[in-house]
Amino acid sequence: MTRIAIITDIHHGAPSHTKRGDTALELLAAFTDWANEQKPDLVLDLGDRISDVDSETDARLEREVADILARIEAPLHHVCGNHDRDHLSVAENEEILGTALASEVIDLGAWQLALWRADARIHRNVPRPGFDLPETDLLWLSRMAQQADKPTLLASHVPISGHAQTGNYYFQRTPGFSTYPQAERARAALAQARVPMAAIAGHVHWNTVTTVDGIPHMTQQSLTESFTTAGEPARAWGLLQLGETIHWQVFGDDPFEARLTPSRRRWTPPLAPFFADLAAE
Repeated sequence: MTRIAIITDIHHGAPSHTKRGDTALELLAAFTDWANEQKPDLVLDLGDRISDVDSETDARLEREVADILARIEAPLHHVCGNHDRDHLSVAENEEILGTALASEVIDLGAWQLALWRADARIHRNVPRPGFDLPETDLLWLSRMAQQADKPTLLASHVPISGHAQTGNYYFQRTPGFSTYPQAERARAALAQARVPMAAIAGHVHWNTVTTVDGIPHMTQQSLTESFTTAGEPARAWGLLQLGETIHWQVFGDDPFEARLTPSRRRWTPPLAPFFADLAAE
């Protein structure tokens, strides 16, 4: 049984309408203490460590986060979120965190962890603002899935399930910013695997499970989000246990728990639209 402690969307910085960034460092220190008590096999940071301002401020904020995360005794792995990349390059994130941030696969014994560090920048001054997944990131995902020879957990900042955003404070009215425009291709790449697969991400600031083509996709609540917790920070962090089944728990003031069994069998392709032949006439 592999045990993974997970934190995401720390958003250290000034508070906003729903992000309690002013509580981030205190809560992050509490997570660090908890993780050291739990002694997981590894710790995952799924990105958005800060709320961006400008390059100088962002570097300072990220260093403050990195200093606290450095207290974690277990192996620690990072993914960049969109706020980490608005004003800082991947290289600058690597320098601050003291680690490489290219996509990689880590052997966990009975399972493997695929750290898919796909481009998480939101492109703003373009005709169609939003994410734009590079072809190289899709190719990495496809090759990883084709070569996987044991159950695999995919970890990323941006989810690719395509799940509905109804009720989400940020994305109900702008769902295109909740995932990549190439998410369908990313799901198709993942579906090439002949072994059980599962995926976990952050970004959307709520706890969800969505199963697509036999693959469970999870998203975890932000440490400092407050739209689900009446203005107080959610204080959310998670523990994921990988074995014959997946046991996922999210602690804090927006708790969640799920037991999942990913399947190596892919689902029957979806039916064509009803009455499609009539519509064509």
